[in-house]
Amino acid sequence: MSDATDETSDYLDADIRTPEMEMAELGAGVPRAVDLALADINPANPHLFKDDRWHDHFARLRAEDPVHLNELESSGRYWSVTKYDDVRAVDGDWQTFSSARGITLGLRPSPEADARFQRITSFISMDPPTHTEQRKTVRGVSAPSNLRNLEPLIRERTVNVLESLPEGETFDWVDTVSIELTTLLLATLFDFPLEDRRKLTRWSDIVFAVPEPGGVVETQQQKIDELMECVAYFEGLWAERRETPGFDLVSMLANGDATKDMPTVAHLGNLLLLIVGGNDTTRNTMSASVYGLNKFPDQYDKVIADPGLVPKLVPEIIRWQTPLTYMRRTATRDCEIGDKKILEKDQILMWYVSANRDEDVFDNADVIDIERHNADRHLSFGYGIHFCMGSRLAELQLRVLWEEILQRFERIEIQDEPERTFSSFVHGYTSLPVSVTRR
Repeated sequence: MSDATDETSDYLDADIRTPEMEMAELGAGVPRAVDLALADINPANPHLFKDDRWHDHFARLRAEDPVHLNELESSGRYWSVTKYDDVRAVDGDWQTFSSARGITLGLRPSPEADARFQRITSFISMDPPTHTEQRKTVRGVSAPSNLRNLEPLIRERTVNVLESLPEGETFDWVDTVSIELTTLLLATLFDFPLEDRRKLTRWSDIVFAVPEPGGVVETQQQKIDELMECVAYFEGLWAERRETPGFDLVSMLANGDATKDMPTVAHLGNLLLLIVGGNDTTRNTMSASVYGLNKFPDQYDKVIADPGLVPKLVPEIIRWQTPLTYMRRTATRDCEIGDKKILEKDQILMWYVSANRDEDVFDNADVIDIERHNADRHLSFGYGIHFCMGSRLAELQLRVLWEEILQRFERIEIQDEPERTFSSFVHGYTSLPVSVTRR
């Protein structure tokens, strides 16, 4: 094993009981929000998202306790911020609410936990100026000129995938379309061998997977072992791109002024960030677009009748789905959010999935309305200095997909309810059975 994989293995301790594991152990039988005492509502339980039962828990918090305190043995105190204006205010104030201790619910604050986290991090888990310098290294991939160059390739691949779909039989939209399209593009952005592209899918899946029997990973040790494979693979690409750089994300990180002298293990966080950012989020929005339009067939009829509505469909689907449910910040000082007193080192979960359903901002927020006048105000891409770097690329992929779908199919019909991701962070689908009817 290389020094980098040794360091990574040391960081990812199989004996640590993470907050996600602790909540998973609480079990799937979470009562309805109306049947719980307010203090007992914990929206970070992954079972709520696996079973698609999160809506009433957030609705009650928005109405009764929009800045809500929970505490776990593993993580300590953490606050759930659920209203649009509060989420945006926290996200926009990096001096008070720092990313530098992590973006997901973490271990109880301590010098040991801080030291462990600092071993592997990413620029999304940094504050300026380091965040700005490292983000700038890969910013060119989402430049308007590069998007224009990528669009013909995205469209060609989309057409090829859609043309290959079987008619008159049920297939899994998630695997056949959403994963395939996003993984092909991600491999292009990394200049990653296309024949190995599904490795990217797998690594993306396990980053935030909660170990459970029969799950994406069954044990923490399995998760560690597979991330070691990711590190080893990218070590080879790293060495190659230092010698022969190209215009790809690995080359940018391997040769950028702010990142070129970092050891491979220190790059793992950035690599996993880019893998998840380019894979999980877009693929789950692609799947949500098919599922959501089936749940609101009047909106499907509307876009079939007028394909010119596709550019309006895109932000509305991204709002309605919200592919990453929250981001975490850590208070750098004692402060207040609303009328709640936040202590230094308290964790704050900014629930984008709840802010995007805030009725004070979005009328009839639980429905898809492709002519919604303010859909582009959604917070799915975050706000402030951490606004999603790949947002325009994600919108481009979704727009091209629906432009090509409407040319080819009378309808895409879901055949059963989807299987959903067991995670309180990634809001997604593991399968969606559908059938298509061609024009």
